Amino acid sequence: MFIFDKGKPYVFRVLSANKHGISDPSEITEPIQPQDTVVVPSAPGRVVATRNTKTSVVVQWDKPKHEENLYGYYIDYSVVGSNQWEPANHKPINYSRFVVHGLETGEQYIFRVKAVNAVGFSENSQESEAIKVQAALTCPSYPHGITLLNCDGHSMTLGWKAPKYSGGSPILGYYIDKREANHKNWHEVNSSLICRTIYTVEDLTEDAFYEFKIAAANVVGIGHPSDPSEHFKCKAWTMPEPGPAYDLTVCEVRNTSLVLLWKAPVYEGKSPITGYLVDYKEVDAEDWITANEKPTSHHYFKVTDLHQGHTYVFKVRAVNDAGVGKSSEISEPVFVEASPGTKEIFSGVDEEGNIYLGFECKEATDASHFQWGKSYEEIEDSDKFKIQTEGDHSKLYFKNPDKSDLGTYCISVSDTDGVSSSFILDEEEFERLMTLSNEIKNPTIPLKSELAYEVLDKGEVRFWIQAESLSPNSTYRFVINDKEVENGHISCDHSNGIIEMVMDKFTIDNEGTYTVQIQDGKAKNQSSLVLIGDAFKTVLAESELQRKEFLRKQGPHFSEFLYWEVTEECEVLLACKVANTKKETVFKWYRNGSGIDVDEVPDLQRGECHLTIPKLSRKDEGVYKATLSDDRGHDVSTLELSGKVYDDIILALSRVSGKTASPLKILCTEEGIRLQCFLKYYNEEMKVTWSHRESKISSGEKMKIGGGDDVAWLQITEPTEKDKGNYTFEIFGDKGSFKRTLDLSGQALNLTLFFFFKLLDRGKVIGGLPDVVTIMDGKTLNLTCTVFGNPDPEVVWFKNDKTLELNEHYLVSLEQGKYASLTIKGVTSEDSGKYSIYVKNKYGGETVDVTVSVYRHGEKIPEVNKGQLAKPRLIPPSGASST
Repeated sequence: MFIFDKGKPYVFRVLSANKHGISDPSEITEPIQPQDTVVVPSAPGRVVATRNTKTSVVVQWDKPKHEENLYGYYIDYSVVGSNQWEPANHKPINYSRFVVHGLETGEQYIFRVKAVNAVGFSENSQESEAIKVQAALTCPSYPHGITLLNCDGHSMTLGWKAPKYSGGSPILGYYIDKREANHKNWHEVNSSLICRTIYTVEDLTEDAFYEFKIAAANVVGIGHPSDPSEHFKCKAWTMPEPGPAYDLTVCEVRNTSLVLLWKAPVYEGKSPITGYLVDYKEVDAEDWITANEKPTSHHYFKVTDLHQGHTYVFKVRAVNDAGVGKSSEISEPVFVEASPGTKEIFSGVDEEGNIYLGFECKEATDASHFQWGKSYEEIEDSDKFKIQTEGDHSKLYFKNPDKSDLGTYCISVSDTDGVSSSFILDEEEFERLMTLSNEIKNPTIPLKSELAYEVLDKGEVRFWIQAESLSPNSTYRFVINDKEVENGHISCDHSNGIIEMVMDKFTIDNEGTYTVQIQDGKAKNQSSLVLIGDAFKTVLAESELQRKEFLRKQGPHFSEFLYWEVTEECEVLLACKVANTKKETVFKWYRNGSGIDVDEVPDLQRGECHLTIPKLSRKDEGVYKATLSDDRGHDVSTLELSGKVYDDIILALSRVSGKTASPLKILCTEEGIRLQCFLKYYNEEMKVTWSHRESKISSGEKMKIGGGDDVAWLQITEPTEKDKGNYTFEIFGDKGSFKRTLDLSGQALNLTLFFFFKLLDRGKVIGGLPDVVTIMDGKTLNLTCTVFGNPDPEVVWFKNDKTLELNEHYLVSLEQGKYASLTIKGVTSEDSGKYSIYVKNKYGGETVDVTVSVYRHGEKIPEVNKGQLAKPRLIPPSGASST
């Protein structure tokens, strides 16, 4: 603090400093003379805000009680309800009136003021009353576009356009003045206000020229009159064409289009008006463009394909049978561009389900009128529509909406810069609104799931439905065949929206229609389930099955019934799984009703039982059954191993065995060549194919197809050069097939044929020996046969697979190298047994067995199948028997 001498003026400046030094001084203040102590001013008094323009408000206030040494005032403003204050000025003003600019039209604001002096700021004043930003009330602007609409020689009908601005208050009417051409004085036409923008002036002089001017009035007063009209001659109109349309109005100005409205001519001509032509041009252009090729029957037209940012004028011509009539007055120039923030009509449905069209206009004033129309004609039907307007928004409600309400709706707001919009209510939008209205008027509880059922473990049937949500106050009821079910059978989980009913025993009496009805406040819903006929039988059968299953599982039971598997060893395994067994439980296998003895009793505690079929064949077909029993109950599982089941097992065996298929091998036999494929298991019922040069082979005399337990073969009888080529063996399983291929050509074929033909020269028994011989003891037995071979074969006799020791009792001979015989003199019982002849050369040979049976004299001769020859067994050549 500094001490100054009172009465002497002082000036001041300020310097700042940091670690680098001292700054330059500030500007020097104005001289200040020390005075007595000064305090902050008191708050300003009452603040009043009044309308000024569409974006400004005049704020006035009372000065504070202590205003000495004031620098001035600061004004703040706030949107009502926002609680956010903004400064209106950044320098203090020294008078108590200020115009706040930059406000939003139609918005409501409040204001406050504070004073400032050398010591500081006062407290804020009290807030002003809220005020809506609108233009101040004034007299209306002048009408324009005065047009002569008709004349009968003693009266003239005039039309004009309302003032662009009403002055902030609705226009109450118009005053018309007239004068004859070249006369100085104007004469009043009407002493009372004219409410419409059309009027017939009477008592005029025929053939005289008149001019008119018109002024509008509102509550503030009478506005400036219009400019005088052009000179109109009072001569009766008799032309056959129509007179001019009038009151041209432009609305819905957008970037490339606008809508032009007009009123029909007062003078129609000699025939009714059939339509209108709309002409337009850019302001500076000379040629007019007709917007519609065919006359429109409406009193409105949407002009499209305009250029954004260009200015246009418009006119309208009416048409009747006589031709095109007089043109309307040319419209005022229109700048084609949508105003910033342009809004459109929107559709909606209120909380009560009422359908409406809405529109919001921030530019609206207290004098503005929202005028709704359909097809650009004012809506006055109170039976169909209701209009509600509050402040800057208006709604058109449909009282009883139906298809007749489809069409184009429009709205215009007076006392604005032409704010207007339209909306096409088409069938799709109408249906959307009707659906939404119905949902609100008749609310439905949304469902996650319709009424459904499930059969529980013990055979009970649970019926349930799930809603999106349910309040604790919701109510519900189950109805079966129009009879309500007692609440004791029903439960509800409100938190999850689930309502359920469980029927402990479902019987044939429960066939019918099941319905659940729910109500939650005003919202309702219901869902039905029809269980009749086959649908009911399905539920009943499932319920009974589950009940039986539950009872079955109370004792020992099959958790998995009999099924089959094929092992990697090509064995068929019948298997099942058991549960709830104990030491006393007995398990048995049966086939076709007869018990099956098994080597090992299954361990029931492990829960699995198996029965192995080593080499499946048709003899293994039948009905297999497994049983479980103890003092708690009895259970049975059955598998019929036949038909499709048998075929499926064969396919599975083919798959497993097919993986083990060997390469094709060649075996030379006396009949020809045999191609062989060895497998772990083979059954002639397996699906196999043999192919030669990609052509499928059918079994016959030339080529025969067969097989054994572990081999599949193709026999080629008397092979020739024609039989050479690729041979393919293919076996088909349940998941594909397996192929083996051999190329029988070239050296392989030659070697095979060589061995085949040499096989024809092998040692063999030609004359057949009997399979069995019976002889009485004491007799002499002579076994004789013819042998062949090239070179001559070796012949050896055997008894019981041991070389026969020759003596006087046993004699053998070979005459001429082809007649072999065995002679037994005086046979005894000890000579009974198997005798074999072994015939072989270097290309192979064969062995033939004969069974000798000796009986005593007086005994019954054993029965023997006469004529049955012994079958030879082949002996392969030394060194090479197959390739």
